[in-house]
Amino acid sequence: MPFVFSPYDYFWLAWPALAVFFWLIQRGYPIRAGFAFGLGWFGLGAWWLAPTLHTFGHLPWLLAALCVVLVGCVMALLPALWAWLAIAIAGRSPWLMASFAVAAVFEEWLRGHLFSGLPWTALGNIMLATPAIGWASWFGVYGLALIPALMAAALVLLLQRSTRYWGMAGLAVSLLLMASPATPLPEHPDRTAALIQGNIPQDVKWNADFLNETMRRYAELSAKVQADIIIWPEAAVPFFLSRSPAWEAWLDRQVIAWQTPLLFGGIKSFKDGTAQNGLFAQLPDTSDGARSFVGKQHLVPFGEYVPAWIPFLHTLVPEIADFRPASGHGVLHVGEVGYGTLICYESLFPELARARVLAGAEVLVNVTNDAWYGRSPAAWQHIQAARMRAVETGRYVLRAANTGITAVIAPNGEISSSIPWWTMASLTGTFRPSDQMTPYVRWGDWPLLAGLLILLIPAWLRRYG
Repeated sequence: MPFVFSPYDYFWLAWPALAVFFWLIQRGYPIRAGFAFGLGWFGLGAWWLAPTLHTFGHLPWLLAALCVVLVGCVMALLPALWAWLAIAIAGRSPWLMASFAVAAVFEEWLRGHLFSGLPWTALGNIMLATPAIGWASWFGVYGLALIPALMAAALVLLLQRSTRYWGMAGLAVSLLLMASPATPLPEHPDRTAALIQGNIPQDVKWNADFLNETMRRYAELSAKVQADIIIWPEAAVPFFLSRSPAWEAWLDRQVIAWQTPLLFGGIKSFKDGTAQNGLFAQLPDTSDGARSFVGKQHLVPFGEYVPAWIPFLHTLVPEIADFRPASGHGVLHVGEVGYGTLICYESLFPELARARVLAGAEVLVNVTNDAWYGRSPAAWQHIQAARMRAVETGRYVLRAANTGITAVIAPNGEISSSIPWWTMASLTGTFRPSDQMTPYVRWGDWPLLAGLLILLIPAWLRRYG
């Protein structure tokens, strides 16, 4: 399963992997098979967390590796639940094909919400490479999990003589679902955005001695572009700008000289001593230095805050920052355009992107800093999530990343333009604001979940009725 996702993109491997998983469930090993399947998917797949914890969390290699194994074990409980639920509903009857596919959707939805949610490498993301991707604008990434799960189960039944006709029916339905409605493109005129990739190494990003170089890079790259808006990545300004009058005046002068609105990642302090990570908007005609700000609402556990029930982690990872989550609609209005903000990790969550669009976002802006994870698969898996948010909402996604991957993502999920990973560069790309509402934005996940529950009633009645 780890090789199904970017940067490997062997998406076809999902079908034999899921087929073997289904076959083991049929043989009577649901919980063990589900746990092993999940441990390989999430434990091995998240190996890149260990170097991050070792390098920046200062954990010994053994303890860092143990943390990754523990994360994998916890996450593996959800595929175990998936397998148990499938067999509990339908037993080993042919209806197991349907319950396996439906349980996959519920498992993915639960993974996106339980314990604050971690829908990293969502199963539906593999459909980005298939003609079925258009269904994301109807049913979201969780709903797309139904298709590969149904097809894999159907293939297993097709190879068994007693269930061959069931397999043929399931395969026919899944192949029909591979044809999806086209994603409509926005009709508004083109605009241009300059996305700045500063390429600041993580080991010097918060170093005061490197601050001049950091600001020089962003200023020089921004001065060379011609665009309707300039966007810097997450925490591009790595200090409290309001506490540094000289730098505040310097930034005012830069924006006035460019005569272009600027969105930049930064941190904001409050009178109560707390802080928020977020995105600022500054206009060239702002003479008093006032800036609008949208804070990050969904924080990264253990990275941006430590849950109250494990305060001892402060002694293990003393440099973890404690931010407070923001509230509000998450939209910055610059001129006539509403920019929906997805700060780093927030791009994993379809409900956040949906909320931005319902609040008036005509384009989504994803700013991030994936330098934490070096040259591992993490950055590539992260942009897959952003691509899915584009399809679900029917919006362009403007993605500015510190070290990459910086890109303009079209509403059909395709990357329309990008710049190389781990380079200092700027990208000027075109986008179109949109005020259209996709079915997924209008209805969310609940109609699909309710409908799938109804579909399982015949299987449940057959077993328990």
